[in-house]
Amino acid sequence: MPKLLYASTSPYSSKVRMAALYAGIAIDLVPVKTEEKPAELIGANPLGKIPVLVLDDGRSIYDSRAITQHLNRLSKNALFPRNPDKRLEAEVLEALADGICDCALSMVYERRTRPEEMVYQPWLDRQWAKITTALDLLNANPPKLPKKITAGQMALRATLGYLALRFAGKWEKGRGRLTRWAARFDEKFPELKPAVPG
Repeated sequence: MPKLLYASTSPYSSKVRMAALYAGIAIDLVPVKTEEKPAELIGANPLGKIPVLVLDDGRSIYDSRAITQHLNRLSKNALFPRNPDKRLEAEVLEALADGICDCALSMVYERRTRPEEMVYQPWLDRQWAKITTALDLLNANPPKLPKKITAGQMALRATLGYLALRFAGKWEKGRGRLTRWAARFDEKFPELKPAVPG
């Protein structure tokens, strides 16, 4: 069985776990701590980043978007529509959600790895401005939640879960449509909720 090297708080890992669950693909979950630079992780991904999907033949797939594409091929398009326009829409939503996470993670690491007096506030402000611009766009027009969802919607749910974990009380104000969207996602797809970052 393929194994996924992941962390429960990682939004990228969350998206991949949701995608595998939704597509009905069994994977063995192997939690790792990236800061400890475990040999298994470095051997699977020289960048030392998660998630990594290690296949039965020993090949490794990273990053999360490459993994969702792989899972989509295995599941015969369970995660992305066949229609080119709808597929593009799902891919762009996944990229936007991942981009928000990139900015948020950058902020977390800026505070976590630097002494307080060396934290660069203009950098934090710039990342937060990108996040809020993207969230406002999504709040103005939240993605639909049909019976059949895509990796794009899963990526957004993982992103909102990560923001709730790391920036609780800071991103929700004025974005009621987006917070309601996350709640509706959990109601419609309760089987995916355990994969939300936490």
